[in-house]
Amino acid sequence: MSHGEKRKFIRWDAIHLLDYTIIESDGTKGRYSMGRTLDVSLNGLKLETSYEIPLEAELEITVGIEEDLVDLVGRVTHSSRRGGRYISGIEFVKMSAEGRRVFRLYTDAFKKYQEETAAVED
Repeated sequence: MSHGEKRKFIRWDAIHLLDYTIIESDGTKGRYSMGRTLDVSLNGLKLETSYEIPLEAELEITVGIEEDLVDLVGRVTHSSRRGGRYISGIEFVKMSAEGRRVFRLYTDAFKKYQEETAAVED
């Protein structure tokens, strides 16, 4: 990790579509929408959306990884605007053991892909 890096987990660039529902403060389900991941780690992801998601909002997220769907809950830790899109940092707060196993396989495979791609470019 770089000198200024504050993350506990290394993230690898990844772009995947996902769907999410905002969980309102009273526990009801709010707005449903789709976004895409810009990078991912075992602890969280960077999400690009067409509208701003409030800081500290909790989201129910479904990520498709090959043939598997992983359901998890995440919390918005930071947000910024880039062009006409919003970029939010999402920290995972709840994921099943099976979901974590599948997500780990994905991050491991993606890391290997990134390393192979970098080697080809050299």
